[in-house]
Amino acid sequence: MRFAAVLVAALTILAPLRAGAAERAFVLPAPAYDPPAASGGKQKLVVAGGCFWGVQGVFQRVKGVSRAVSGYAGGAKETARYEKVSRGDTGHAESVEITYDPKMVSLGDLLRVYFSVAHDPTQLNRQGPDAGAQYRSTIFIADAEQEKAARDYIAQLSEAKTFSAPIVTTLEPLRAFYPAEAYHQDYLLRHPAQPYIVYNDLPKIDDLKRLFPSLYRESPALTN
Repeated sequence: MRFAAVLVAALTILAPLRAGAAERAFVLPAPAYDPPAASGGKQKLVVAGGCFWGVQGVFQRVKGVSRAVSGYAGGAKETARYEKVSRGDTGHAESVEITYDPKMVSLGDLLRVYFSVAHDPTQLNRQGPDAGAQYRSTIFIADAEQEKAARDYIAQLSEAKTFSAPIVTTLEPLRAFYPAEAYHQDYLLRHPAQPYIVYNDLPKIDDLKRLFPSLYRESPALTN
């Protein structure tokens, strides 16, 4: 994402080649373990998988998701600012906090979309053109149920050799989530013609609609 300005000229030429996007979606099996919907209403899941523009954009289109917020997790409050996180040494990852109704979409459904469409879990400390620890593949665990669901699904996919390379997704405890600056929110929806978005992120929306038609929603969940 920080290279977006540099890539604009080149990607303007490449933008029509949507099939050549930096990341490729995979058809994945459903998780063997998917916890039942707990009482208490809406739940939250925090994930990281590269530039948060695209990850947010994907989950905003998932039925049952009422809000998806771009932000930072993994580091301290005082460094949860874009110019600091972009250095790659704060411990933060560009993340998305997903608020969802477990009666409409399960944790297992969200994990399946995360591993299949939202990012490539085999890329270590990078996604597409973006490199650095702030772009790592991570699920920030809030409770034991999330940990079991995520750990079991990673084991299931690894055992089945679903990907041609090892899954490098880490599980880290969720200590806090810090929303990103306002100009990052709903970025994909507000800038659909930006070459970075066209090349790297809009194909993810197409993949979500194609691979998960029962989960896809036409009207996205906005942050405000």
